Amino acid sequence: IMTDMLKDKKCLPCEGGVDPINKKDAKQLLTNLHPDWRLSNDKEIIRTFKLKNHYEVMSLVNMIAWISNTEDHHPSIRYEYSTVEVTYKTNAIDGLSENDFICASKIDYCFKN
Repeated sequence: IMTDMLKDKKCLPCEGGVDPINKKDAKQLLTNLHPDWRLSNDKEIIRTFKLKNHYEVMSLVNMIAWISNTEDHHPSIRYEYSTVEVTYKTNAIDGLSENDFICASKIDYCFKN
């Protein structure tokens, strides 16, 4: 698993037929992300953002939507007044792919806090 400069990589189409990233490799890839990202059920990564107001929440959601559109890889996003929870999982393989970490890294790069 290549971990160098995840934010500079481009997501590759994933239609299944490959194994998901194992727990050991997922933990290694997590070291390249903001420490708020966590591994859940060995199948997804999640980060919760705490923001000041709904305007900041919607700005972050729009930024994530832009990244998702650009990379053609889409997370689950839950939001409330001042909280955004982002979950990445590659559904085609029912687990994690490098695409999940690439997109998470791009969010980290764009969202400095």
